Amino acid sequence: MRVPAGLVVLIGPPASGKSSFVRALIAHGRIDEDAVVSSDEIRAELFSTAPTEAHTDAADARIFMERDRRVVARLARGHTAVAESTNVTPQARTRLIAIARRFDVPVTMLRFNPDLGVLLQQQAERGRTDITTADVHAFAALMARHAGTDQLRSEGAHVVHDVPGRSQGVTPADAATRFSFS
Repeated sequence: MRVPAGLVVLIGPPASGKSSFVRALIAHGRIDEDAVVSSDEIRAELFSTAPTEAHTDAADARIFMERDRRVVARLARGHTAVAESTNVTPQARTRLIAIARRFDVPVTMLRFNPDLGVLLQQQAERGRTDITTADVHAFAALMARHAGTDQLRSEGAHVVHDVPGRSQGVTPADAATRFSFS
């Protein structure tokens, strides 16, 4: 699947495979590492010395302001930006879409939607303590309500692609080979 230069928005609950997919894209030379703007990486950069402060409303505001700044910088230079965060609600996507419109670039949304059993298995395998099983359930429910193809297109997506994963017997590396970025 071809992904045009512009803004790429990853959409999926925690543990859905977004980070593994991005790492595989980089490893296969599909995108450069600098293209990825990850809210988790920004959280780690900003709050590595104060992890207890990393999960507050004030921290989230700072993280997403920095994410937006980095996306703007990439798009202003004419480069693709890949926004790697959950982005499961319209509110989470609104600022990103507004930025893309400002630079008149297409928005491609890559949706990660494994079935709940696979999602919970992947969450258990990650060993992360900052995201609970209840969080995963909640994000999956939000995505089911707010990330249908018609909704995403009405918000401003030019293209919506579903990224295959474990539910379809596809590894992140295999999924990465199915996408080409221009």
